[in-house]
Amino acid sequence: MKIAVNTRLLLYNKLEGIGYFTLKTLEKVVKSHPEDEFIFFFDRKYDKSYLFAENVTPVVINFPTRHPILWYVYFEWLIPLYLKKYKVDMFFSPDSFIPIKTRIPTLNTFHDLNYEYNPKYIGNWWHRRYLLKYFPLFAKNATHLITVSYYSKRDLMEFYDIAENKIDVVYNAANELYYVVSEEERNIAKQKLTKGKDYFYFVGAIHKRKNLTNLFKAFDLFKYKTNSDVKLVIIGSKKYWKGEIEDAFNHLTYKKDVIFTGRLEAKDINLIANSALALTFVSQFEGFGIPIVEAFAAGCPVITSNTTSMPEVGGNAALYCDPYLPQSIADAMEKIYSEPEFRESLTQKGFEQNKKFNWDKSADKLWEAMQKTKKIG
Repeated sequence: MKIAVNTRLLLYNKLEGIGYFTLKTLEKVVKSHPEDEFIFFFDRKYDKSYLFAENVTPVVINFPTRHPILWYVYFEWLIPLYLKKYKVDMFFSPDSFIPIKTRIPTLNTFHDLNYEYNPKYIGNWWHRRYLLKYFPLFAKNATHLITVSYYSKRDLMEFYDIAENKIDVVYNAANELYYVVSEEERNIAKQKLTKGKDYFYFVGAIHKRKNLTNLFKAFDLFKYKTNSDVKLVIIGSKKYWKGEIEDAFNHLTYKKDVIFTGRLEAKDINLIANSALALTFVSQFEGFGIPIVEAFAAGCPVITSNTTSMPEVGGNAALYCDPYLPQSIADAMEKIYSEPEFRESLTQKGFEQNKKFNWDKSADKLWEAMQKTKKIG
């Protein structure tokens, strides 16, 4: 079988969540099926490390997709030409974008439908309009679909009227750079970050839907109640900082106890997770919530939201709160801080819950979905 893949998000040293999903699942699928040929479509120069085996043929369609107009030209005009040129049997897209007008069997991936719930969170007007107009068509015109949680599967069924048997769930998993380190490494990292003080941490895009506004308010409530020297560590770039999030921070009583690290590499986040009281991942909306399983892998307790996909991912291993109520978040922080035995129980449950999310299993599920797509098509 000759399988073409949209690999435009395999960007060296710039892998986001979808890019990492693409990397880990494709690498395993390609190596497990040397009898099949894979055509990787890149929209710019690629790194050779992404050519996982001899059965991969890289093709650069030199048309970087940085704007909705370029998205349209790339997927509606250029991709169909290249699919025809290479005479492929199937097209797989891990990032929701597919050509609408193609007769080739197509497997498409949806990671979440947040833009349907909260269009205003897509700040760029062009991006928002494109997603709302074309993504329903990309879902309905695909031969088969995969998504990363049963929560997102239900969304696809309800928003786009997709049949249940047309959607398979292929979970994310933790980055393999997250693991338990030695006590000595934990102590060194903690001393460097907070001079040995206890801390909670958040990691992710500093964006309104990540709910930092209520996390900041909760931290103030927690500090006032406990009178502790606990810190709050924020990992991520301040891309969407201006406005509501910045205002919430400026109104904090205990803002001197909030530490901003900027964006960090996985190996550095792993050290922070290993030494933390807990991850405070109280997002308003997630299609999966990768930081949850990465914290589990690092032996870190998790406080997360009782909404969307997060209870599915956290199972019985996380402490849940209402992300819209700062007091609920603060109560969870206080419980973690004041009950070390409870903290340890969450850590052990986290190790067990994390076994459900494995890149080998995900790659197998992806391959099964590819086989279904070819058979249906």
